[in-house]
Amino acid sequence: RLNLINDLKDAIAKDQLELHYQPKINLRTGIITHVEALVRWRHPQIGMIPPDNFIHIAEQTGQINPLTRWVFITCLKQYLTWKSLGLDLNVAVNISAENLKDSDFYLFINQTMTNFEVPPDKVTLEVTESAVVDKEGAAMVLLQKFKADGLKISIDDYGTGYSSLAQLKQLPVHELKIDKSFVQRLCHDE
Repeated sequence: RLNLINDLKDAIAKDQLELHYQPKINLRTGIITHVEALVRWRHPQIGMIPPDNFIHIAEQTGQINPLTRWVFITCLKQYLTWKSLGLDLNVAVNISAENLKDSDFYLFINQTMTNFEVPPDKVTLEVTESAVVDKEGAAMVLLQKFKADGLKISIDDYGTGYSSLAQLKQLPVHELKIDKSFVQRLCHDE
């Protein structure tokens, strides 16, 4: 763990991170309409490190903001590459509760999209349910600003936190992604 903490500081600068894109398919048309950017760390000695092993470390050590910024910029560059090839996709980026506490985060997102000329409706910000519940007031205000700007907002892992169904109408979101613990046995459990 201590080695990962120290090595994570250099991972971005030394180009050890990569993004994998999970497609979202419209089941009616069979067309891929969205992708979700998933960060992976290819450590030079250890090899591929799954996000479960380093995202929490990044949040605890204050490295989540540089990590999220790297992911966001890299994702927008990929969006532009796909667009130049005629692929019109919405890109989703996971953001942390810690990002929502960063006073410069809103400005960073808007300036980066402006610099890359990416329309807001082509970007989805995914945040976990617990991130909204933990810092409800400020997080909700910031998510509402993003939504008003035209970005899509998605709540990831819904159902694992402490929000109730009554809170749904207050969440400034376009999409709920139900936690896998509720759906992974759908094919086997009537």
